[in-house]
Amino acid sequence: MDILLIGGLWLDASAWDEVASAIEALGHRPVPVALPGQGDGAAPATLADQVAAVLTAVDAAHGRPLVAGHSAACTLAWLAADARPDKVGKVAFIGGFPAADGAAYADFFEIADGVMPFPGWEPFEGPDAADLDEEARRSFAAAAVPVPEGVAKGVVRLTDERRFEVPAVVVCPEFTPAQAREWIDGGDVPELARVKHLDLVDLDSGHWPMITEPAALARLLTEAAG
Repeated sequence: MDILLIGGLWLDASAWDEVASAIEALGHRPVPVALPGQGDGAAPATLADQVAAVLTAVDAAHGRPLVAGHSAACTLAWLAADARPDKVGKVAFIGGFPAADGAAYADFFEIADGVMPFPGWEPFEGPDAADLDEEARRSFAAAAVPVPEGVAKGVVRLTDERRFEVPAVVVCPEFTPAQAREWIDGGDVPELARVKHLDLVDLDSGHWPMITEPAALARLLTEAAG
């Protein structure tokens, strides 16, 4: 099965290099998705541009792919399921949850000169970044791609309720499956509360397992792909 890999904020497609190698070794075809405005050399992009790039990858995939989104890009993966419910075979949410219709995509940090730069490590102290050593933190910050304002402040639009028929799995790195279930059942993640086939799996890592636990993440994704 093709496994599409969509990076979260500040990541370009190269963030998936080690995960992709491990997925390939396990017999699946990894497809890291280059997002407009996020390391592809393109002009300032919008959320619609990024959705279009993901849908192009879905349409080009062999069969019905697993679409994996990390962090904020969980919403991009879910938008793909909404736009292509008959084409997407499964969705994996890594360290995050999809936004609801009408919400801003990722309006989390200050915008400066039309982009949302990486804000430094202070907002992520604790479980998010506990497994990143100083060298990893420096490398991440140096490679971080500022997210275009048109992406961060883009409005999420979900229109096809057939998305709830697409099987999904939440990969839980810096939080536990029990915590995720509590949030979903408590109404904090309304989209996932309506998914018909939803699994929760644990991953012992921080928020960026593609950096600290690429082999373990690859294994979970290939198991999800079946």
